[in-house]
Amino acid sequence: MSTPASAGANLLIKGVRIEDGPAGVDIRITDGKFAEIGAGLTPREGEKVRDYTGKLVLPPYIESHVHLDTALTSGQPRYNESGTLFEGIEVWSERKQTLTYEDVKERAGRALRQQAQFGIQYVRSHVDVTDPDLTALRALIDLREELKDSMTLQLVAFPQEGIESFPNGRDLMRRAAEMGVDAIGAIPHFEFTREYSVSSLNFAVELAQEYNLLMDVHCDEIDDEASRGLETLATRALEAGIGPRVTASHTTAMHSYNNAYFLRLVRLLKMSGINFVSNPLVNTHLQGRVDTYPKRRGVTRVKELTEAGINVSFGQDDIEDPWNPMGTGNLRDVVLNGLYVTQMMARPEITGSYNFITHNAARTLNLSDYGIEVGNTANFIVLDAEDWFHALSFGAPVLANFRAGRVLAECEPLARRVHF
Repeated sequence: MSTPASAGANLLIKGVRIEDGPAGVDIRITDGKFAEIGAGLTPREGEKVRDYTGKLVLPPYIESHVHLDTALTSGQPRYNESGTLFEGIEVWSERKQTLTYEDVKERAGRALRQQAQFGIQYVRSHVDVTDPDLTALRALIDLREELKDSMTLQLVAFPQEGIESFPNGRDLMRRAAEMGVDAIGAIPHFEFTREYSVSSLNFAVELAQEYNLLMDVHCDEIDDEASRGLETLATRALEAGIGPRVTASHTTAMHSYNNAYFLRLVRLLKMSGINFVSNPLVNTHLQGRVDTYPKRRGVTRVKELTEAGINVSFGQDDIEDPWNPMGTGNLRDVVLNGLYVTQMMARPEITGSYNFITHNAARTLNLSDYGIEVGNTANFIVLDAEDWFHALSFGAPVLANFRAGRVLAECEPLARRVHF
């Protein structure tokens, strides 16, 4: 994987379809920026040409929610045999005792390069700060700087074992803010009491405002219908006027909310303007573990939130760690699973589902300079398919991942042969 020069590249992309637009479009890139988009563009002197006739071009994929500090640790020191969220936390607490700066940086770097192969350029990673030495955070801050020309990495101060329920939890969160995280997190459903839950959210909102940071809260990641940190988070965001800068991740308890309560809640959610991230693969795997039958899916109400005009994006969550023994970082798998598990299988829902990992996710991360538009930095991907439906259905590979017009990662088109 190469690192692009800051000057960018001059390039002409021929014959593509951009998102759900018409086929046969050309894209001119000058000094690493989208300079011209239209049919029949003629190559200029010194301009490199790439012919991708009939292929699909999308903005780069965005990973809205992952844990790079835990990535690639599955089985260390043991596997999560129950498949529950809480055993995963126990296993990670044991693995956390052996963390080193080099260990975190090497694994996270490997995971990021793997994600780049799947068309990802923007990653929001939660980093456990319930560690007195903040080892993982130091490693990821340095990695963020080293890879900034190739990948945009946002870091969330994530109190895995609680803010109020962990010794010196508030101090560790403040230290993380001072070290330069991009966002403040919380985990209200894991706090010891409802009072601690509310207090932790109040503190997190105040800390984010003090340091002018985004927020991304692991919110109500549990099957308990009584877990209602979301209403507190949304109310605080509404009162502070920071809703678009706030994200509620998981919200799996919403799957178990009674409909009367949800209908009242959705009004507040719309007023607040907060974002949501669902992690369909891992949420389906971890939730419903205390059920016999029927078993709950445990995924938040993506369809209902989307229909209400509330922003939702999808994330991988975990890549081979105590909460997910598998996972590659390929967001195509996440979207495909998400559509099935949320029963969003109407044709327009399928064909527009790339938005969960592109434009919706850009809104979640508060990105600017994103999208295939003249004047923007030429960040984009080319898929080996004619449109999103076929890319999703057939698992089309990302032929090339371009950053400022230069290739970060690429692969050859698949050659399928049937011998009968």
